[in-house]
Amino acid sequence: MHEVEAALSRIPDLAGHPREAVTWERLGGLTNRVYKVMVGNAAYVLRIAGEGTSEYIDRKVEAHNARVAAAAGVSPEVLFTDETEGLMLTRYLDNCETMSPALFRDRPGAPARAAQVLKRMHDCDQAFEFRFELFEMIDEYRGILKKRDALLPYGYDVAVAEAQEAGAALAKSPPPLAPCHCDPLSENFLDDGTRMWVVDWEYSGMNDPIWDLGDVSVEAEFDEGQDQEMMAAYCGGPVPEALYGRMILYKALCDLLWTLWGLIQHADNNPAEDFWAYSTRRFARCTALMASNLYTSSMAAVERDA
Repeated sequence: MHEVEAALSRIPDLAGHPREAVTWERLGGLTNRVYKVMVGNAAYVLRIAGEGTSEYIDRKVEAHNARVAAAAGVSPEVLFTDETEGLMLTRYLDNCETMSPALFRDRPGAPARAAQVLKRMHDCDQAFEFRFELFEMIDEYRGILKKRDALLPYGYDVAVAEAQEAGAALAKSPPPLAPCHCDPLSENFLDDGTRMWVVDWEYSGMNDPIWDLGDVSVEAEFDEGQDQEMMAAYCGGPVPEALYGRMILYKALCDLLWTLWGLIQHADNNPAEDFWAYSTRRFARCTALMASNLYTSSMAAVERDA
């Protein structure tokens, strides 16, 4: 209660309201605390940044990119940011369901709607701040873990070396960089049954847009049919073999990167979930895909397109 009241007191448009006129409820968040705040009939989302997140999240970049996403019509309006503390206030979207892997399976057309909102972001013709570079981020995260004397899963160095081969293949025929979410967790999608919105732009930047699609597939645990639905919606028709292969390679690379993110949460004793299990599960999924025939054929399709 005191945390929310203190945060609201720093937001000019809300600071003057009497305490009895304001109510709130916790919405969740893995590293941050997120609340729905009601002031009279107006509803907002208040995000209070988690401790230690400033070490690997640039709040100034996030604020800029969130405003670009809102202007593109894919994310709620940003009403206030404190780029030092990571405080953010946005509009609350009514009549929307916060997605999960289960809801992506159960809500008809959900993979297609996710692809469509990402396509709208990618095609908005505006630039994000920050260039999302996979291997630079891997090095950065490993540096953070080294300072914490944290362990890596057995075989991680081998997997990174193998991933370099995929990175080289992807770099031979790169699409134009686009403003990307870069961390499209299922719960970052809000669905009203007709269209989706995307929230949480902490890791956003200019990137290969197909990264977003591979990451959606991984986070929502898509099967082949959902992958096909997502890609067909994104392409507006038949999916080129090389583009589909590119998405498959990014599925492995996403898990490789976010394994490290989970290990940072584990090292920081984040109580939101068992992050050691989270990380080892992601790494096991990464290496299983890298060892599969699908990964081999996807690499070949990408290289043929170079």
